[in-house]
Amino acid sequence: MKMKSIISMVVISTLVLGFVLFGSKEPVPEKTDDAVQSYKLSNGMKVLVIENHRAPVVVSQVWYKVGSSYEHDGITGISHVLEHMMFKGTEEHPAGEFSEIIAANGGEENAFTGQDYTAYFQKIANDRLELCLELEADRMRNLTLDEKEFLKEIEVVKEERRLRTEDKPTALTYERFNAVAYTNSPYRRPIIGWMEDLDTLAIDDVRQWYKTWYAPNNATLVVAGDVIAKDVFRLAKQYFGQLPVSEIKALKPRREAKQYGTQRLTVEVPAKIPYIVMGYKAPVLTTVEEKWEVYALEVLAGVLDGGSSARLSNNLVRGQQIANSASASYGMSAKHETLFVLSAIPNDAVAIDVLEFALREEVDRIKTQLPDDKELDRVKAQVVAAQVYQQDSIFYQAMEVGMLDTIGLPWQIKDEYVQNIMAVTAEQVQQVANKYLTDEQLTVAVLDPLPIENNTKITGVVPPEGAHHD
Repeated sequence: MKMKSIISMVVISTLVLGFVLFGSKEPVPEKTDDAVQSYKLSNGMKVLVIENHRAPVVVSQVWYKVGSSYEHDGITGISHVLEHMMFKGTEEHPAGEFSEIIAANGGEENAFTGQDYTAYFQKIANDRLELCLELEADRMRNLTLDEKEFLKEIEVVKEERRLRTEDKPTALTYERFNAVAYTNSPYRRPIIGWMEDLDTLAIDDVRQWYKTWYAPNNATLVVAGDVIAKDVFRLAKQYFGQLPVSEIKALKPRREAKQYGTQRLTVEVPAKIPYIVMGYKAPVLTTVEEKWEVYALEVLAGVLDGGSSARLSNNLVRGQQIANSASASYGMSAKHETLFVLSAIPNDAVAIDVLEFALREEVDRIKTQLPDDKELDRVKAQVVAAQVYQQDSIFYQAMEVGMLDTIGLPWQIKDEYVQNIMAVTAEQVQQVANKYLTDEQLTVAVLDPLPIENNTKITGVVPPEGAHHD
């Protein structure tokens, strides 16, 4: 580490023993609820604070409104590549120094890229918050984006793609499933990018992406932990308030094109076992007309796959014993229409057609027979328990607020989740099953294993959900 960094750390460590107050006018929250206080800087950056004084720690997160859904063909994966480059230095803090400083102050830091956002975070003692904000503000507009560092890092990303997708048959199948299930939605593109696009990505592409999207008027700072909101607002104003803005044009609506009948694809690669994934087009909070429907879809997913007593596990895995594993998933928080997904791996000697028929039977049963009270009570009890448990984590509290705000939803809806789930009826679960889980909105992907040669590497079974800096 260079001497400049050591001196900087000493100075900062001294300053953060108490928050630095400056300016004659104190920032005043724009909006508050029981947990979240909000303030907006003059350059458009939003600051959200969750005070939690149970332990002298703090989580700091910077969320950018950009992810793989913002990309276009030819530059897929660029948001994730830029996430990696954010750790490669500014003039003030050369490559690697950001992580070294956080570690030297007893903190942890990382980042993740999603379809609709890219986020950077630190977990650290509360008297080190100012350090995190200074570092994040520096790299928000001052990355050097050196071409030599880029050429090294793009190879790291390619290897990450090989390990997480191309060497995992089920992950590769899931990626191709998404590419076919969506016609014109940006969710058809993988977060990590197509290898063919990574091969041709240039440093100038990354520089332009950074210049456009990494600006205070496209970012939200979320701080949760043992802090005082007004002090966080002062620090945010000090470090981020003078950063220049970007001209960010409003995105055009991206409504998924109408589907005409069931879509099918087969992926043939060397693999040990078959795999099937079925996805039905489904709305999310940002697109649904009747809000209760997304909560009913959540309960439906829980009825099918909410633990060992749920239908898929009870009927397909333990009952008929035709599946080694079976799952259902749905998420209502996204910018664009999503998929209600069923997936399964058959037991030995069970044909994939048999497994698909069994999955369809489970869907049809819900369409014709109402879930009983016992099933709904189980799902609702799990939701309440999970929500209570998650609220014990200040990281989760910050992430929930940051994600909702970044995709364009008011963070206040987090407080409505449990009551809306509790209000879902058996009739509503059946109604959304009949409305959305139809053949006209279905895509089916099957992994058809080819023989594995001795030198073929096959690992893992779970498709990637996002990308992380390592």
